[in-house]
Amino acid sequence: MATELTKKDIELLKQELEHRQTVLRPQLIEAVKEARGFGDLSENFEYKAAKREKNRNDSRCRYLENLIKNARVIPDRPAPEGVVSLYDKVTLYVEEDDDTVTFQIVTTVRQDALKGLISKESPVGKAVLGRRVGEKVTIQVNDSYSYDAVIQAVEPGEDTGEAPLRAF
Repeated sequence: MATELTKKDIELLKQELEHRQTVLRPQLIEAVKEARGFGDLSENFEYKAAKREKNRNDSRCRYLENLIKNARVIPDRPAPEGVVSLYDKVTLYVEEDDDTVTFQIVTTVRQDALKGLISKESPVGKAVLGRRVGEKVTIQVNDSYSYDAVIQAVEPGEDTGEAPLRAF
């Protein structure tokens, strides 16, 4: 299944991939060669650590290549005013908790719930995308639990590139 990404997401993925291949990889290969010279490989922690870092970088490169190759480009153009779209900041009133939360809707490769960046494919993202201020939405967390919330405000946003890519 293709991951839905914006042109900016793909650009950031390509930048990270290029950096990992042209800068990090040669450094990590050199670190492995240097650590190999420290003696017996079966008890050489530096060698194992260097090899692990090189393998981690190679794995991330494969992951990025697959994301780029299988991406489906989606538009990041804004919706009409008051309608929730990608990169908008949304304020929800959660009735069950009598609490208000604010977050930004982003693509999956940029999500970080602890920083208020919610994926458009998450239960909350799916519930609010395309909805208007004042609408009551039901957020279906799983088969046995859902809760209601009211969209209190939508602040138009755009992809500034500040939201970093998710590590893995």
